[in-house]
Amino acid sequence: MPDNPFIAWPFKNRAQAGQLLGAALRHYAGRDDVVVLALPRGGVPVAFEVIQAIHAPLDLMLVRKLGTPGQEELAMGAIAPGGVRVLNPDIVSSLAISEQSIENVAQREQIELERRQRAYRGDRPPPVVKGRCVILIDDGLATGATMRTAIKALRQQQPARIVVAVPVAPLDTVKVLRGEADEVVCLGTPEPFWAIGRWYREFPQTSDEEVKELLARAWETACG
Repeated sequence: MPDNPFIAWPFKNRAQAGQLLGAALRHYAGRDDVVVLALPRGGVPVAFEVIQAIHAPLDLMLVRKLGTPGQEELAMGAIAPGGVRVLNPDIVSSLAISEQSIENVAQREQIELERRQRAYRGDRPPPVVKGRCVILIDDGLATGATMRTAIKALRQQQPARIVVAVPVAPLDTVKVLRGEADEVVCLGTPEPFWAIGRWYREFPQTSDEEVKELLARAWETACG
């Protein structure tokens, strides 16, 4: 069962989860060194609600999961811009996944990564994170491969602090991330976990159009 007595499980949707997460992050409100980076696509509607609560700018952290051949929802790793790749050695080893299979999946996901970069950001320059506090947000974590890749990619840009913030994740994943991020904020670590979508009543796939709309609203507010 879920371990957080203050959360009514499951969440209604990503927006509600984001509102609750924003409340848990209020200690970052009003700081001019904070930037929120969402992992698209599902992390964007969550992060959009968070920035309403803490009044921070919103941008993207583009990362692509490397799905296991034949079990695409199971992450064997992830990639990020700049050639960053993180693999889950336990999954790769236990399923005897070949180097060629990994390369085939990575090449396919690299194409999608570049497509999303063009579709979501266009010519907009990437956010400046050096010396800043970066809050990484997704709608939930399973193996944590994508978030670990995001952390690794961000470390190369020398932020002052990396905070991982998610509504729900397995306890084992949270423990791993606490060793890689400076802080992890997770509203609940239910066991058995099964899947992120289990902890939402409404969990439709977030569309490219929704991502672009929310980013446009966030950027317009920041400019205004």
